[in-house]
Amino acid sequence: MVYLSCMPKSKLRKKVAEARAHNQEVVVEAPHAPLESPKWLAPMMIAGFLIGLFWIVAFYVTQTAYPIPGIGAWNMVIGFGFIGVGFTLATRWR
Repeated sequence: MVYLSCMPKSKLRKKVAEARAHNQEVVVEAPHAPLESPKWLAPMMIAGFLIGLFWIVAFYVTQTAYPIPGIGAWNMVIGFGFIGVGFTLATRWR
């Protein structure tokens, strides 16, 4: 038995190859974002983490009386809000 190694290419492949040959687009790269973080980002990130941590610790140590006496457990929300700001800034750090 003899096998022929010549298989005809499909018409679809020919059309795709011709379309690519005729439609060569010039790709212009946009300017890249800066490779470094702004100088204020790391201190603000650390400040957010520490303020949130100290806020929550002060809330527990003073038996829910401080940092803001009249709002009760909302002090926890404020503390975690500062920590959330720190995490948000951490996602932008390079």
